[in-house]
Amino acid sequence: MQKLKLLILFFIGFTTLSIAQDLADHSLGIRVGDNNGLGMEVTYQHLLEENKRLEAGLAWHKGTHLNSYKLTALHQWVWVLEDNINWYAGAGSGIGRLRFDANYKYLNESKSNTFIFVVGNIGLEYNILHFPLILSIDFRPEIGFGQYRDDLSFDIALGIRYKFY
Repeated sequence: MQKLKLLILFFIGFTTLSIAQDLADHSLGIRVGDNNGLGMEVTYQHLLEENKRLEAGLAWHKGTHLNSYKLTALHQWVWVLEDNINWYAGAGSGIGRLRFDANYKYLNESKSNTFIFVVGNIGLEYNILHFPLILSIDFRPEIGFGQYRDDLSFDIALGIRYKFY
């Protein structure tokens, strides 16, 4: 029985140590997907603990009749699947602003709206060995609270980040 407890303790310690080795202290990159019409998001990740990190993102869109941006903050938990493949899940919130031109759809005057939202996040990432890049795919359901953003939306995106320690 003592050997089994020691083996379990060794396994937990080894797993924790391997998680710490696979995650970069910082990463900076882009996330390209639907993002509620915003298209591209610049992201930054900061490692907090062995398997926890913060992610901040800024997305913007400048169109003919609609300009918008949103700032997102997420807390993520990361688990190792294989040597260089991780999966992660998290939750967070954000704030954004939409500005419609007078010619947008059926509006006859310019309008703008600030909104807040809560967001979930789940995804997979691949750490390229011996090269400082991370490739990822993730899914983000968002619930918006605002005059023009009071709905549930889904976002699937591909990401590429440069990792540094």
